[in-house]
Amino acid sequence: MSTTQINKPVIGITIGDINSIGAEIIIKTFIDNRMMEFCTPVIFASNKTINFYRKLMNENNFNYQSIKDFTRLNHKQVNVYNCWEEEVQITPGVLNEAGGKYAARALEVAIQCLKDGYVQGLVTAPIHKNNVQSQQFNYTGHTPYLKASFNAKDVLMFMTAENMRVGLLTEHVPVAEVAKYVTKENILGKLHLMRDSLVKDFGIDQPRIAVLGLNPHAGDEGLIGREEIEQITPAIRHAKGNGILCFGPYSADAFFAREMFRQFDGVLAMYHDQGLIPFKSLASGEGINYTAGLNIVRTSPDHGTAFDIAGKNVADPSSFRQA
Repeated sequence: MSTTQINKPVIGITIGDINSIGAEIIIKTFIDNRMMEFCTPVIFASNKTINFYRKLMNENNFNYQSIKDFTRLNHKQVNVYNCWEEEVQITPGVLNEAGGKYAARALEVAIQCLKDGYVQGLVTAPIHKNNVQSQQFNYTGHTPYLKASFNAKDVLMFMTAENMRVGLLTEHVPVAEVAKYVTKENILGKLHLMRDSLVKDFGIDQPRIAVLGLNPHAGDEGLIGREEIEQITPAIRHAKGNGILCFGPYSADAFFAREMFRQFDGVLAMYHDQGLIPFKSLASGEGINYTAGLNIVRTSPDHGTAFDIAGKNVADPSSFRQA
């Protein structure tokens, strides 16, 4: 085996919901043999699931080796790690219990392999929050599950693209509850995670971070809400005192409309849509989701399960390939 193959990271890839576009975008990504120059891929799924989608897509050129342990790992080929043997009915585009059950199974096996050191990084295909939850998997998504699995004090959902990086203070929280999470303590925690990630993961020595306000016009000096005065501005001052180059709070609409994000290495948004609508609209190249704060590298595409097009062989693998 050549040194280049030994030096390639082994990357775990979880299948996601087996009825979603996950398998399609994985197959489309790795049918391009150039991907093998970057990594040794290990897909956590089952042979039957991969074969079902390979036939559905008529992709006879997609070859892989089936493994049940890492002694058989092939660095020149795609590897499929069998996480279950039983027959499972696959119904593309249908949200059902099986889709969530086997998505969780693949994720659990992959995380164990990460902890055991067999895998150096993780790329997760999308899961659906409605069917993945069970007594065994009581989480709203990948990020909280990974946080618990690796005993991380806190994590940051960090959307990254060629021209912008947007982190979220709150993730999958109802809009009616967002304000109670907008605290000085929470903001400081996320600012530290973002700064550390920009330095360590993105190689930026003195990152500049913009903080968005919660309310329209960033509160208009207290006329439209007081979170900016009572929580956000004190957090920014405190972070600056601790050597973090952060600025704001900025009114979110003007910030993105005037392309002010180009002056910063990272942007901290207060809630999901405040950060993700401009990110998905303005990001150049293919955006990805990166989880900062873990002791491992985990990425995912910036889209969901897309049940409406699952099984139709039209899913775009670009974001998954970038991840």
